Parts: sequence; structure tokens; C-alpha cells
Amino acid sequence: MFDFLESDWFNISLEILFVVLISYDVKKYFETKKREYIVNIVLTLGFAIWALYPYYTSYVGWEEQQKKVMLSHCSDTNDTKLCRCLDEATFKSYTHDEYIALDRNSSEYKEWFKESREECLDDGWF
Repeated sequence: MFDFLESDWFNISLEILFVVLISYDVKKYFETKKREYIVNIVLTLGFAIWALYPYYTSYVGWEEQQKKVMLSHCSDTNDTKLCRCLDEATFKSYTHDEYIALDRNSSEYKEWFKESREECLDDGWF
């Protein structure tokens, strides 16, 4: 139901929204010099960090060396676009430690893999 929360476009829109809100408050503060705008800036920055931190931990949870060492999901096929898409989905969904400890025979992983593969094969609008 809330699959849009995991999309990159949702993250980008949140970042744009926070930048607009902060820039508006900065502009208003320099015009009026009221302390309430500083409070708004601090609260907006705090909320932005709280809201966006989980998204960024998935991106920085893998070092470049770990990404290179990781075996691709589809070593038996030659579809490199699909392989890259599945690898990126893995990097976004799991940290390196979680992926190493993951039981690849579990039903949760198989369901995630099936959904990720369908999303990668989907030729949608985006």
C-alpha cells in the first residue's frame, strides 16, 4: 500500500520540500529578524534528518569494495541491466551486514527477490 515511500522520487520530493521550507524561513528571518523563524529552521532541519536518515543509511551501508566483491544475483544470465537493477535494489534494501547474515532460502527473501525482479523488468513510465 505504501510502496511509494521506498521510491527515489519520493525521497527527492521530500528533499526539495525541505529545501523550499528552509529557504522560505531563512528569507523571512532576514526580512523580519524574528526568532520564531530560527525555531522553524531548526525544527525543519531536525524533521528532515529524522525523515531522511533511514533512506540514506541504505545508500551508505555499503562500501565500494563490498559492492565490487558482492556476487551478482543473476550470474547465470547475460542481462546486465537486470543484474544492475537487482544489485541496486539489494543495496537500497539491506546493509552489508544484513545481507551477509540473510537467509537466502527464507520465504521473505524469496518474496522480496520476486518483487524486485518484477519491478526491474517493468517498463513503466519511470
